[in-house]
Amino acid sequence: MSNPSTGASSKSKVSSSQPSETSFKRKRGVFQKDLQHMMYGFGDDPNPLPETVALVEDIVVEYAHKAQDIGSKRGKLSVEDFLYLIRKDLPKLNRCTELLSMQEELKQARKAFEVDEEKLGTLE
Repeated sequence: MSNPSTGASSKSKVSSSQPSETSFKRKRGVFQKDLQHMMYGFGDDPNPLPETVALVEDIVVEYAHKAQDIGSKRGKLSVEDFLYLIRKDLPKLNRCTELLSMQEELKQARKAFEVDEEKLGTLE
């Protein structure tokens, strides 16, 4: 008598932080290329292990689902929903707010650069 749950129970003990496959149905690997590039951009190997990318993808999707649950109360998903999820983890929260402010600075710099280019174009 083979019990399929015995093998799964040892796996679930090891990976208890991962969501169960029945908690949400999705096509795996959708974000793998994007995540590989992002991981490399943050200092990882250019070709990270597939297992690592799959784990990061699971974590990202889990956060997205939790944020979607929060956002569904208002009818839309926003950055604030993600910030709410990590509000008690100060290092993550500080890093996210730092990255968001850097994104805003880059947006302003691009806008200023475009305005300067337009002025140069009219002078020619």
